[in-house]
Amino acid sequence: MGRVRRKLFGPWGIGVLVLTVAVGGFGLYWFQPWKLWQDRTVEEALPAAAQTPAGATSSPGASSPGASSPEGPASSAPGPKTLAGGELISHEHTTSGTVKLVRLADGSHVVRLEKLETSNGPDLRVLLTDAPVKEGTAGWRVFDDGAHISLGKLKGNKGSQNYAVPQDVDLSRYSSVSIWCDRFDVSFGAAELARV
Repeated sequence: MGRVRRKLFGPWGIGVLVLTVAVGGFGLYWFQPWKLWQDRTVEEALPAAAQTPAGATSSPGASSPGASSPEGPASSAPGPKTLAGGELISHEHTTSGTVKLVRLADGSHVVRLEKLETSNGPDLRVLLTDAPVKEGTAGWRVFDDGAHISLGKLKGNKGSQNYAVPQDVDLSRYSSVSIWCDRFDVSFGAAELARV
């Protein structure tokens, strides 16, 4: 019995124990399994039209936007316009909601996720891509193969959120949006952007 104890707690036994703890710790960090049971809900309104910076003043005699004139109220600036959209389909994880490509009044663009429902996970991102959206496992891993751009980390796995599109992006090159797990190179869900 004493020999068995010496073997278990000798240099080899301690080395195996340290290695087991290190591998287990790395596995927990890499897979982050607890996120499957943690939901993060983010509810954002669609960004409003560009406003005059605080402290800016109009020149004398100039009417400010929305101010009334003798002929009646001034016409308001054009509001946001949906250019394309589609429904999310499930890939690696059950995913639902709507995706919209929206041009704001100032000419900038956002990708808007509405009523998003998906699983949480490590290193989730919103990708704007040129890949076709395919059902089933055939569509899980295609979104980083061609032209794609990350719009940032997923803010929450539930809710409605906005993701700014960089101004220099040629939107005609992109036809889909994926909720993409960058750590494991897999799509949680995706939607075609059909022009409206």
